[in-house]
Amino acid sequence: MKRAFDIVCSAAGLLVLLPFLALIAVAIKLDSPGPVFFRQERVGKDGVPFRIHKLRSMRVSQADKARQITVGDDARITRVGRLIRQWKLDELVQLIDVLQGKMSLVGPRPEVPKYVALYPEPLRALVLSVRPGITDPASIYFRDESTILGRAADPEAAYRDVILPKKLQLQAEYVRGQSFSGDLRIIFHTLAAVLHGSGQRESQP
Repeated sequence: MKRAFDIVCSAAGLLVLLPFLALIAVAIKLDSPGPVFFRQERVGKDGVPFRIHKLRSMRVSQADKARQITVGDDARITRVGRLIRQWKLDELVQLIDVLQGKMSLVGPRPEVPKYVALYPEPLRALVLSVRPGITDPASIYFRDESTILGRAADPEAAYRDVILPKKLQLQAEYVRGQSFSGDLRIIFHTLAAVLHGSGQRESQP
């Protein structure tokens, strides 16, 4: 049932949003040089890596590729990028990943290999036993993550030692108790958070 729901919603969403996404793509190209999409390797179900789709919100810079968390008022973010990140519009194209079966609408947010390597067992096996999602309880809880990291003396350590363990706890609780009605509630709360202007930000650019 969940997979059928993902297919119907992602296909319908892409069809309806196509003109809007095209306008955003034009704005991205006019605002800064570089591709429209940002592709990054994430770890999916059963530990299988995949390349996630996002609309590019940062300047293309070889020097900054090593940093995989977004901290406060990150200088890499473009003018258009700041707007689309605030309203999570950069993640709308992950409906492509949902349609392809690499992601689900709701599920633990996929991490980069660097941080998945820090997952303790058996939490790693549990969290990676389901398809990663566009949103999950941890995404709602840490909707102001970038701001939180911006206040930390060592953002990398704060993410690794404070935020990541809490995310894993929330994701494990989701996996253990997941249900279709629960997924609908998470989607509703995610939309409410975005519409209230909280601008949830995840850790990766």
